Amino acid sequence: MNVWDKFRAKFATIDTSGQLITVLFFTSFLSWLLIRIYSPAFGFLTLSNGFLPALLEPWCWFTYGFLHLDIWHFIGNGLGIYISGGFILNIFKGRQFLTLFFLGVLAGAISFVLATGLLPDFFRGTSILGASAGVFALIFFACTYFPESEYRLVFVNIKLKYFAYFFLTINIVMVAVQENTGGSLAHLAGAAVGYFAAVRMKEGDDILEFFARIGDFFLNLFKPTVKKPKSERKAKMKTVYKGKTASSKTASKVKSTDQKKVDAILDKISASGYESLSKAEKDYLFKAGKD
Repeated sequence: MNVWDKFRAKFATIDTSGQLITVLFFTSFLSWLLIRIYSPAFGFLTLSNGFLPALLEPWCWFTYGFLHLDIWHFIGNGLGIYISGGFILNIFKGRQFLTLFFLGVLAGAISFVLATGLLPDFFRGTSILGASAGVFALIFFACTYFPESEYRLVFVNIKLKYFAYFFLTINIVMVAVQENTGGSLAHLAGAAVGYFAAVRMKEGDDILEFFARIGDFFLNLFKPTVKKPKSERKAKMKTVYKGKTASSKTASKVKSTDQKKVDAILDKISASGYESLSKAEKDYLFKAGKD
């Protein structure tokens, strides 16, 4: 097994938050090399201010979210992804986690382009880069969906909702005093996405899965169509429809019971935080999220 195969095998064993952090590190590292080799090329990956650059370079609406100024910029966003992933991925699937991140990045881009295009004197800055808008979407989703859950910061346990209040206040103040206005507005846009998604998910509307399917649709457009052998197609034509059997009815009842149990656990998390669950409830919820 060569180095690449070993890396792929190791990459497959880590969770979605770890995979996202890994990808962000490599894209950021490559961009730092690019600056040393040919610095003007870096500008084609960041998101420039105003309407015209955004229209001429549409790929920048996403590529800017995979770049970082330096290692400390990356570490800050990496920590946000790691901490929020510890809460979100206990219940939700990896594709929902990534969808939320990409929606935050896109929301940050839209807010920056609109603000710098409509109010260039107030929202200063030539361009933005960094995964912060996507990270804020993840953080505010976790803080809204698990407001009473706690995270240990050094020697003190702090409820997630207080982290949300802190980050919200800091970025509103930064916009007001015109400090990194474009970037702070992008953070707030990502936060709004995370908050809205969490509220809708609590109400039973899985909007993350809806957007994930839209992403799947566009990805499938670029996948080559593989024609199946005639023998395989014929075998499918022999499928016969049968009415619902007693076993399928039983399975349906079991699934309904399982969903009620999951809903009850989620209600308990919302009321008392994730830490209030017993080990059996945590294991059950983790297993249900993987199914």
